[in-house]
Amino acid sequence: MIQFLRKVKRIVDRVIFEIDSFFVRIFYRSRLLSNIYYAIFSRRFSREHRAVLAGKAKYINDIKSDRSSYYLLVRNVHRLEKGLLMKPRRPIFGKNYIEETVASFKKVWLTTSEIDNKQLYWFRDVLNKYFVETGQDKLIEAQKKIFYSVLERKSLLPDTSIKSIPYKKRTEIDITYDEFFDLTRKRRSVRWFLDKRVPRELIDKAILAASQAPSACNRQPFHYKIIDDPEILSKLVKLPMGTVGYSHNIKTFIVVVGNLDAYYSERDRHLIYIDASLANMNLMLALETLGLSSCPINWPDIEKREKKMDRLLGLKLHQRPIMCLAVGYPDPEGMIACSEKRSLNEIRSYNL
Repeated sequence: MIQFLRKVKRIVDRVIFEIDSFFVRIFYRSRLLSNIYYAIFSRRFSREHRAVLAGKAKYINDIKSDRSSYYLLVRNVHRLEKGLLMKPRRPIFGKNYIEETVASFKKVWLTTSEIDNKQLYWFRDVLNKYFVETGQDKLIEAQKKIFYSVLERKSLLPDTSIKSIPYKKRTEIDITYDEFFDLTRKRRSVRWFLDKRVPRELIDKAILAASQAPSACNRQPFHYKIIDDPEILSKLVKLPMGTVGYSHNIKTFIVVVGNLDAYYSERDRHLIYIDASLANMNLMLALETLGLSSCPINWPDIEKREKKMDRLLGLKLHQRPIMCLAVGYPDPEGMIACSEKRSLNEIRSYNL
């Protein structure tokens, strides 16, 4: 009976595939037809559509609320930084967004209690340098007065000799290319781990390294959910698929979550994946230096699994799982895949 049902399922799946293939070959021919296909014949993008809109809604609500938008402030301060380091520098720049920047700074600075948040001092120092060095302008002068009045109302910490402002790149790097390349060669996806607890302080160190990765306008639209509770872990490790056969020996599981409220425009919706991936490579290399290994695990965009992940992690509408990572102390007796990489000539070309 089981064999019969499996045969029936294979036949049904094949019929569905052939029907879908017929429509795909027709509807891909124009944007209008493509939209019709995904509106009528497939709802596979519906979760992304809603998540992007939910991100936009939260972005708008944060700007209009007393909390302001932290992401907006980060983006605008980074824009001011880029203006300050330009060669040649324009005497007047940033006029079209300095008002909203100062308004956001005021809300964040006066309401925060996180005195160990280094970004707060980055906001302050960049804005201070901007107002000191920007040319005379009526609008900028008005914002300058507001900025300094905010600092007078609340000073989190005294000024220090080290400022979080643009600086000349330091050229000395103690790590050679050969040493770095050796690290990249030794980092491989590990699926067999020792029955040994992973210290949280080591995970935190690796995440600090991950946070140094480049990010569009420095917004860092991602969050690391670290799961080391055995009960929660047992429910999560099987969700991504691809963990069959080794999920039982994973000691720490990381779910990388993207925050779509970092942006207003749909054009930026892919940045959660790009920026998180840049950071995740730093994370995996850092883990190797700490005696730990990892296995990046693809997250499938399957509605049933998305719902389970949302429920287990308490994700908001604007948040999306990006990928997962298994982390642990590598079992010296465990095997790893060779996974030889493509040759240089196959993955690069110049001016073509």
